[in-house]
Amino acid sequence: MYKQIKGRSVALMVGLLGLLPALAFAEDAPTLNSGDTAWMLTSTALVLFMTIPGLALFYAGMVRSKNVLSVMMQCFAITALVTVLWAIAGYSIAFADGGGMNSYWGGFSKAFLAGVGIDTLSGSIPETVFMTFQMTFAIITPALVVGAFAERMKFSAMLWFMGLWLLVVYAPICHWVWGGGWLGGMGVLDFAGGTVVHINAGIAGLMAALVMGKRKGFPGTAMPPHNLGYTVMGASMLWVGWFGFNAGSELAADGTAGMAMAVTQIATATAALAWMFAEWMSHGKPSVLGIASGAVAGLVAITPASGTAGPMGAIAIGAAAGVGCFLGATKLKRAMGYDDSLDAFGVHAIGGIIGALLTGVFADASLGGVGLAEGITIGKQLGTQLVGVVATLVYTAVVSFILLKIIDAVIGLRVSEEQETEGLDLALHDERGYIL
Repeated sequence: MYKQIKGRSVALMVGLLGLLPALAFAEDAPTLNSGDTAWMLTSTALVLFMTIPGLALFYAGMVRSKNVLSVMMQCFAITALVTVLWAIAGYSIAFADGGGMNSYWGGFSKAFLAGVGIDTLSGSIPETVFMTFQMTFAIITPALVVGAFAERMKFSAMLWFMGLWLLVVYAPICHWVWGGGWLGGMGVLDFAGGTVVHINAGIAGLMAALVMGKRKGFPGTAMPPHNLGYTVMGASMLWVGWFGFNAGSELAADGTAGMAMAVTQIATATAALAWMFAEWMSHGKPSVLGIASGAVAGLVAITPASGTAGPMGAIAIGAAAGVGCFLGATKLKRAMGYDDSLDAFGVHAIGGIIGALLTGVFADASLGGVGLAEGITIGKQLGTQLVGVVATLVYTAVVSFILLKIIDAVIGLRVSEEQETEGLDLALHDERGYIL
């Protein structure tokens, strides 16, 4: 009997030992977390809400009444176009494993969302949710560029530029930073899109403004916003939606997401006040457009730092962005003479640069951040951040310029002088925003 029991015990132990690799694998395998998934579903809806209706209203209020529908149409059409292109190739270029080219290019192994099904996971959430969340980032980035060339680009040219730009500029840079590429590998910190989204969109907008030239009558003719109520409503929607943008970028419902939400609110409020007071001191009165623009500047600047900065860092970043973007959107634009219609460069590129660089400072634990990697000083991290900023600026500027020149040569970028005078609503869409 003893021998039988002993033999069975030995067999049981051997069997259990045989199961250990399987048990270890089960522990390491990603599992679905319903709380994380619920938060990411919410965040995805919030980020989409930022483009339509948020950005559409924000921009529509700042143009003249004869162009209100054209800007809304551009934001709406970009949402549809990017959705399809992201599913076909954009997601794959950004997040697939590019093999030998993985540092620069994701490749086409996930083209047409190959292998992305109801059971595939990205960390603790369904890959379908991750893909759609990233799609909303891909949607808003080219939509931001609209602000630079508003009131003068052909609708057909806009579609060609945005479609090509998504695939050859946005998706590769997204891969560099978030998809396992070279910038992320060298330690560039960009939690939610300072380089990928804002510097990227802002410098593309500047290239478009320079290539296309100024609007008819600029700067001699007054071109005030036609409906600041729209702009304030749009800015408010952006503010709320940005919680999904920043806190959602943690991809989990945890403490980091909570801190990202807190610093987003603090930096945005600080920047709104900083722009307001800077304008008040400069022009004698605070404006509604100024405080709304300041809030957006704060949202932009805290984006790359939202997962690493603490509350006091958020105040510093917000203050720097409010003043810096005010100077960029007013003093710099006047001094340089370019026609960035709705300050896409002045707010998004300048705010993105401020935020990207200060991320390397306020991530340090001594300044209330989460702490830099072991052996990394503030100076070294600042240098790494600068590499990310310069790489994004140079690549986006060069490729955007080439795309714009090609499209201009093939179909033309700009509407005729008569169409610009008439307004793009009637000239391009045969509709009016308002019945007179």
